[in-house]
Amino acid sequence: MKDQQTSLADAAARPGPGAGGPQDAPGQGGACVTVVLPYPFASGYSYLRPDDLSLAPGDFVLVPLGGREVPGVVWALEDSSEVAAEKLKPVLARFDVPPLSESHRQFLEWLARYTVALLGSVVKLTLGSGQALVPPTPRKALRLAPESPGELRQTAARRKVLETAADGLARSARDLASEAGVGPSVVKGLLEAGALEQVALPPERLPEPDPDAPGPTLSRQQRAAAESLRAEVRAGGFHVTLLDGVTGSGKTEVYFEAVAEALRAGRQVLVLLPEIALSAQWIDRFEQRFGVAPALWHSDVPTVRRRRVWRAVAEGDAKLVVGARSALFLPFQDLGLVVVDEEQEGAYKQEDGVVYHARDMAVVRARCADCPIVLVSATPSIESLVNAEAGKYGHLALPERHGGASLPSVELIDLKAKPPKPIGAIRPAWLSDPLRAALNETLAQGEQALLFLNRRGYAPLTLCRSCGHRIACPNCSAWLVEHRLAGHLQCHHCGYRGAVPRSCPACGAEDSLTAVGPGVERLAEEVKALLPEARLEVLSSDLLLGPLALEEAVRRIESHAVDVIIGTQLVAKGHHFPLLTCVGVVDADLGLQGGDPRAFERTYQMLHQVAGRAGRAKAPGRVFLQTYVPEHPVMQALVAGDREGFVSLEIETRREGSLPPFARLAAVIVASRDEERLEAACRHLARSRPEADGLLVLGPAPAPFALLRGWRRNRFLLRARRDVPLQNHIRAWLAGLPAKAGVRVQVDIDPYSFL
Repeated sequence: MKDQQTSLADAAARPGPGAGGPQDAPGQGGACVTVVLPYPFASGYSYLRPDDLSLAPGDFVLVPLGGREVPGVVWALEDSSEVAAEKLKPVLARFDVPPLSESHRQFLEWLARYTVALLGSVVKLTLGSGQALVPPTPRKALRLAPESPGELRQTAARRKVLETAADGLARSARDLASEAGVGPSVVKGLLEAGALEQVALPPERLPEPDPDAPGPTLSRQQRAAAESLRAEVRAGGFHVTLLDGVTGSGKTEVYFEAVAEALRAGRQVLVLLPEIALSAQWIDRFEQRFGVAPALWHSDVPTVRRRRVWRAVAEGDAKLVVGARSALFLPFQDLGLVVVDEEQEGAYKQEDGVVYHARDMAVVRARCADCPIVLVSATPSIESLVNAEAGKYGHLALPERHGGASLPSVELIDLKAKPPKPIGAIRPAWLSDPLRAALNETLAQGEQALLFLNRRGYAPLTLCRSCGHRIACPNCSAWLVEHRLAGHLQCHHCGYRGAVPRSCPACGAEDSLTAVGPGVERLAEEVKALLPEARLEVLSSDLLLGPLALEEAVRRIESHAVDVIIGTQLVAKGHHFPLLTCVGVVDADLGLQGGDPRAFERTYQMLHQVAGRAGRAKAPGRVFLQTYVPEHPVMQALVAGDREGFVSLEIETRREGSLPPFARLAAVIVASRDEERLEAACRHLARSRPEADGLLVLGPAPAPFALLRGWRRNRFLLRARRDVPLQNHIRAWLAGLPAKAGVRVQVDIDPYSFL
């Protein structure tokens, strides 16, 4: 921590002549400034502005806080403060970084109000630790010294280096040694002898995409949609467009045309993807279209690279960023277009810390920046469809696949009538005879098949046959999942791992533990028994550690080094495998269980997306859904290809049940490691619950995960008419709760998790 403070202090411009930098202006800055710090504070703090330091709203500054020096953002100028001047501390310095734009500050303030979050916590989403404010270390290179040293011992290796450096170009020591074909010690010796000199190179700039690079030939429908998006970008101003196209219709190439239009105008572009896993093929397509890779922003990007991208965005050098939901908080200077791909995805929901939905906040970000935004999906969310029907969003449809490909046929397999039969030692089995036959036919034709099961590991539950004990996580209300390939049991919520016990922890019975239910590893075991010659690839986030591993797996599939893909939701969307013609969904009913009001919508979207992986090229695709409820509306809509019928039914159900988007929901989750403290806090909130016309407060009741990472949790659920100021009621309600150590309260506006 001390080293971090030192680097921040060294990087900041200290007060003095010219310390204000390019934003200096006569009379700029009041006697005091309000600075918002990236900590859980509700508002900013007042600091004195030194006479020789000019400041403006948005400036990144270094200020004292307790015994530390911390970064912050100037939020407002003040002529005076309610705090006596002699008690105020001065701003120490300003960082040489362009100020945070007014539109971005407006966005952060709006987000804090909407999510009932503390402004400092929201600012932290943009500022982080502040290390991106530190200028990058200058790159060092070597070149031939202008004057040769008088006496230099010549060797064959040294002559190779000097001949390589004779062109006068500056190279890194590693590159120079590599080009000369010598070891690094030879280069080091020449530097010490004075034959080479060290020079500083200017900071490396991110490559700029070429908006005029030729793109693929678009169909008539694609051209019409692309021109509409280009016109929105040219016109400028805030506008939301829902780009709604079937799987394989070329939605990405269409919105690339809008991206190109924004780049031609010199504006910055943000593209959000719900999963890091989707980035590999997307980046390939971007490079083919624009000639360079985009700037990437997600948790797996190395820290040094992330700092570089942050500064490039702030300085306007990064023209296009593609990233996960956190990319929404990058300090764009001139945002000209926002794209949210796969806008229906639940992965856009941030569940920890400041709780928000990135799709909805992206719309607000575009509104604050006064620029257009495109929401893209093959299965749009009910919220977006209702907004489009109401005329709040523009709606562009691509109802046909590109290049003459047809949508796959969908067949239901009733597992009650055709239950899976054991294969040798594989008991029980999970693949029915019709699906097994389809796999054999597909591989015999030299094509690829995908088996989809949205369960990681080998089995979701380990059960004792003697006493019925289920092995659970000690920290969470969840069963431990067996990962047989890794040889352990694991909780997918807190990360707890433990060995598979030899005897039952409850009754002590030996050899009584059995795996219950299938995961993708267990499914792979069955496929190996069924198709021993088939080449398998299991795609699951616990087996593919990071985007590079997934990228390599995708390359193997594309090169036809794989016959059968077995995967979780990692493969349900975004991927294009030309030889993939058969998709089997092992447990199509998995998402229909429980009381989640979005369960039917999510299941339809997931199954439609995974079905869309089949038949995307010339060969037709077939999809098989194994189900115990073939009569279910979701299953019937998928077989009939009747999305409109399903959506109409879902909208009417939501309207009759006063559920979003026709009403508003919020969850208030109270958590503590101490059960008595938890109950006391909940009793206080229950007694003081808000009462208003059109507002219903339910609870407290155990949260969906009543125990999570060692914290016991209860939940209040609020439902309100859309005209009720829900956040105001929640804010006033929680303000009356006495602060107690060991008790946490989290507010989730528009909750997505109900199970």
